[in-house]
Amino acid sequence: MAAAALLFPLLGAAPSDARSPEYRLQSAFASAAAEYHVPQSVLLGVSYLQSRWDAHAGAPSVTGGYGPMHLTDARTALAEGPPHHSDGSEDARGDDARAPLLPKAKLPEVAEIPARLRTLPRAAELTGLSARQLRTDPAANVAGGAALLAAAQKELGAPLSSDPADWYGAVARFSGAEDTATARAYADDVYDLLRTGHKRATDAGQLVALAAQPRLSPDTGQLRRAGLRTLDPAGTECPATVSCEWIPAPYKQFGDGDYGNHDLADRPASPGIDHIVIHDTEGAWEGVLTMVQDPTYVSWQYTLRSTDGHIAQHVKAKDIAWHAGNWYVNAKSIGLEHEGFLARPDAWYTEAMYRSSARLVTYLAKKYGIPLDRQHILGHDNVPGPTSSTVSGMHTDPGPYWDWRHYFELLGRPFEATAGPNGGLVTIRPDYAANRPRYTGCVSAGVPCADHGSSAVRLYSGPGESYPLIKDPGLGSTPTTGVNDLSSRVSTGQQYAVAGRNGDWTAIWYLGQKAWFKNPKNNPTAVNATGLVVTPKEGRSSVPVYGRAYPEASAYPAGVPAQAVSPLPYTLPAGQRYAVGDRVPGEYYYAVTFDGPRRAVVGKDLYYEIQFGHRVGFVRAADVRVVASGS
Repeated sequence: MAAAALLFPLLGAAPSDARSPEYRLQSAFASAAAEYHVPQSVLLGVSYLQSRWDAHAGAPSVTGGYGPMHLTDARTALAEGPPHHSDGSEDARGDDARAPLLPKAKLPEVAEIPARLRTLPRAAELTGLSARQLRTDPAANVAGGAALLAAAQKELGAPLSSDPADWYGAVARFSGAEDTATARAYADDVYDLLRTGHKRATDAGQLVALAAQPRLSPDTGQLRRAGLRTLDPAGTECPATVSCEWIPAPYKQFGDGDYGNHDLADRPASPGIDHIVIHDTEGAWEGVLTMVQDPTYVSWQYTLRSTDGHIAQHVKAKDIAWHAGNWYVNAKSIGLEHEGFLARPDAWYTEAMYRSSARLVTYLAKKYGIPLDRQHILGHDNVPGPTSSTVSGMHTDPGPYWDWRHYFELLGRPFEATAGPNGGLVTIRPDYAANRPRYTGCVSAGVPCADHGSSAVRLYSGPGESYPLIKDPGLGSTPTTGVNDLSSRVSTGQQYAVAGRNGDWTAIWYLGQKAWFKNPKNNPTAVNATGLVVTPKEGRSSVPVYGRAYPEASAYPAGVPAQAVSPLPYTLPAGQRYAVGDRVPGEYYYAVTFDGPRRAVVGKDLYYEIQFGHRVGFVRAADVRVVASGS
């Protein structure tokens, strides 16, 4: 009862009955802490890093973790079978298609399952609770987490102290990490949270709060007694606040003049680095690392592990990985793969991975001068097809279940209103948990996906759900609610010019059309913004849109074949406006052989990157004029 009473001031209201159903989870934390003699704040902090206190309706995470404590049971995950996902992509390694979908990868055989994926059976031994209870009952799950923390404390020879400062080593061990760097990064995150405090309503409507302890200073020396290996970060390009190891992707020649799996360069000097691309792996950690070490496969710069946020770097930032399916974007971006599956909405990403990724992106953005916005921090699903023939085969990860709003809050760039209703732009910003558009095809075509929060908002051809979904003219197909169908949806953080308003509905310019989305005042899915937009120059009925910003033919030196400046099957009509992301010169990086010449060709022709549809696009500066969005 005392613990619940402390919660009420933090949440701003006290129910008439402190045993109200919405406080059951907070009470479960209090009970488990008392039973296993673990400070409640430590238990809450660890749980938040694992799940943000969510129960996910009993569904397992990417790595077979269950409940608020993310207790892992990979044996059950194996028994349930591997995930299924397909976006129709083919494994091609042409000049503009160097990023096939990662094939499905099962978890390892049970005998080879790492300890970090087997915490739930251990919790069952310690508590006497059944594995089923630990998977499905949040209170039992919390008790299991408390028992594991207490056991770790005893194994370290430390007392079951009431002072959270004495639990640093046990928290580090709870991460399941096998090395000190990963364990330290995890424990530091937990104690940062304990110092700042937090409160939120969970996915099950439970109200949970952690009071701030700003002067808390843990005994970090306990980590030396944890018996973990020392990780060698040599060769990595990561901030000191994450754990990182070097697992190189091979640059090798093979076959008849072929080579893989990336290209050497001298970035950011030549070419520059303008983007960071967020992917999901569509496979489990161990299998994905095997793939990236195959010279006949493709590559990316970093892979992030779901259980604890550990990072493996594979390609130096100066070199070009083959990850985005668009050679122009590859040449000017850094690719991050996150352990996960697009079409498993309840295979949730852990808070530990989100935070580790945000720290890495913040570090890279600062180092290379990359703006922290949605036209520079792209999802793979925002990368345009480089030519008309590639539009339909572009990838759709990380998909509608990646929490962009939370991710940008961790980046320190929350999406906020920057203008009044006449600002001319909107920033898409639904409430992730409450925004639940219906998707199909997560398991098989046409079958509804599990009801789940989403970062995406659906678009219609008129101000109401009775109107048809907006159509993507580049695809030419009838739009659907399929989880991989990007025809008619926008994503959190993306900005669009306002084309009209009608009651609870807002229209934006999208793929050359007026597209409508529901945006009620009492529960808005977008906030007002202001900025620069492009529109065709006077006298132009429309201008072409491109999937890459290549130089004019006269810019290419002898020996470097000029690349076609070919428009996509879209146009930007007169009278329409699109948000500007960047102004760049045309650029092409020539690298087609293993040991042959490499050269960055930079032209005089300038382009603007714009938010054209769900994906970004490029227009020639000579074709458009730039104006303030509110003018």
